[in-house]
Amino acid sequence: MKQKDAILENQNKIPNIPIIDRFPFPFKGNSYRYANNAEVLDPPFLSNITPQYVEEIKHKRKLLESRKEQCYQSLSHSLEAQWEILEMIINEVTLLYPNYFSVKKNGPQWTFYNYLLQEEQSFIFGNSSTLPYEPLDFIGRHLQEDLIYIAQRDKDLYMDAGQLCFPANWSIAFNLGMTYTEFHTPVPHFSTSGLAEKVRNFLLQMESGKPWTRLNWTITAELILDTFPETFDDWGVKKEKITPDNAGKLIHLRVEDQRLFRLLRSNGILFSIHTHLISLDELRKKPEWINQFYQVLNDLPDYIAQYKGFISYKHQITSYLEKIMKSKEGVLK
Repeated sequence: MKQKDAILENQNKIPNIPIIDRFPFPFKGNSYRYANNAEVLDPPFLSNITPQYVEEIKHKRKLLESRKEQCYQSLSHSLEAQWEILEMIINEVTLLYPNYFSVKKNGPQWTFYNYLLQEEQSFIFGNSSTLPYEPLDFIGRHLQEDLIYIAQRDKDLYMDAGQLCFPANWSIAFNLGMTYTEFHTPVPHFSTSGLAEKVRNFLLQMESGKPWTRLNWTITAELILDTFPETFDDWGVKKEKITPDNAGKLIHLRVEDQRLFRLLRSNGILFSIHTHLISLDELRKKPEWINQFYQVLNDLPDYIAQYKGFISYKHQITSYLEKIMKSKEGVLK
């Protein structure tokens, strides 16, 4: 290998930062209830490239090829907004990660380069026939984040398009076209408490250039990103294997870094979801997190544990956490 090529290859490598040092731990206290926990996103960017980038992009694309209807849905009138999203994301990633992405623009003729995947794609901006997929689907195949487009019209919010490959037991195929209130109906106490209406009004008033972020969490049995309701028979049975002895290896805290952007031209909202998974064994490297997680689970109402899908093995998790907290080291060596 030539010296120049070796330098370029090294520049294009993603730093291998340990997951425990970059995991977005979701709890600020020892209790959790549903709330509008959105915060101003600073810096105001969507994308986050982690060491799992290549692995997760390959998995995402495999799902899109084998289960396209489950992973990608759109309404035809969303195309203009999709182009706006593609432009926003390409401008961002080429600015933030010049070693990973670049773009050449000659009027409407664009060429997008992904050096991590050694790919390039030329297209005419605004002409969907020049892309292999719809704009949202195309750019989503270059990001670890899932991307949902929520349109705003008639004083309401509608799910008009989305690439959702790593869902936490919900379906873009089922939710497409629903209003905000409709696709949040399954969340217990969220609608009946009035919180859904408050969050909806908050979203309706979002301003362009002022994005927001929030962390959502649940628990997953084994290292599985794609927990589709349509494939529950495949991943749901894994819950039955959990014991206090194997919980450290099999149980993963699943955190979604959710970000919200008001789109200037379409006036819709881009909702991105970057999913992070960490095993309880790995979480042991921060004993204070183990203790806090234990307190949260002990205080958690059953209706939340039921909705999040882990009430049947919650005791196995807390038993494992108790054992760790009582151990002398409380941390993996």
